[in-house]
Amino acid sequence: MLLTDTHTHLYYETDLQKRAGLVERCISNNVERLFLPNVDAASVPKVFDLAATCPDMFYPMLGLHPCSVKDGWEEELNTIKQAAGEHKIYAIGEIGIDLYWDKTTLAEQVKAFKAQIAWAKQLKLPIVIHCREAFNEVFEVLQQEQGKDLRGIFHCFTGNLEQAHKVIELGFYLGIGGVVTYKNAGLAEVVAQIDLNRIVLETDSPYLAPVPHRGKPNESAFLVFVAQKVADALQVSIEKVATVTTENSKLIFGV
Repeated sequence: MLLTDTHTHLYYETDLQKRAGLVERCISNNVERLFLPNVDAASVPKVFDLAATCPDMFYPMLGLHPCSVKDGWEEELNTIKQAAGEHKIYAIGEIGIDLYWDKTTLAEQVKAFKAQIAWAKQLKLPIVIHCREAFNEVFEVLQQEQGKDLRGIFHCFTGNLEQAHKVIELGFYLGIGGVVTYKNAGLAEVVAQIDLNRIVLETDSPYLAPVPHRGKPNESAFLVFVAQKVADALQVSIEKVATVTTENSKLIFGV
């Protein structure tokens, strides 16, 4: 069984001994493909430093997180783009719109989102979308930008069935993480009605730890709990979930 964590910030752990433990637990739980999104210019070297330790396990992607869209974001994005020209990356992300923390920057977030979609199209790379309390705003941008060269993952999807179908109809995959294990989230009921061929798994570690670790720091090894919950929802084996979602990740990222 091979599991793929399509979204983890494992590089946040800077203690090398603790990081080694995280990696060992990943391998013990068959999580051996991990995709690393940065969030700003400062996190770029951290992503590449971790990826360099095991290029067959860690795959970097770059973008400017919507919460990092501040005054002068264009310059920061240029710095990120320059780094992308010096290293192999597999997606543009995480990018998108976040209206949970700050609604006043919506216009600039939209500009940054569209600029990075254009960048992804130029590089022929998928995008990994961060969307928090902004589904309609994100979806409007995707409708405006849609085409055969626009593809990727709706990271940390927690929406309803109607929203799930809208995402899939645009050609995107749903990134399902720890929230699917939360009793009152309703996400497992949505997943039960979605084709496994449109799902990928993720942890978003160190955030959103699944049950039975909810409320504690998340780690990529916990992806096994997400996979089992998806398997239960779809009434298939965890091995099938691992196989199909890993193949989906290969289709998206090309590796």
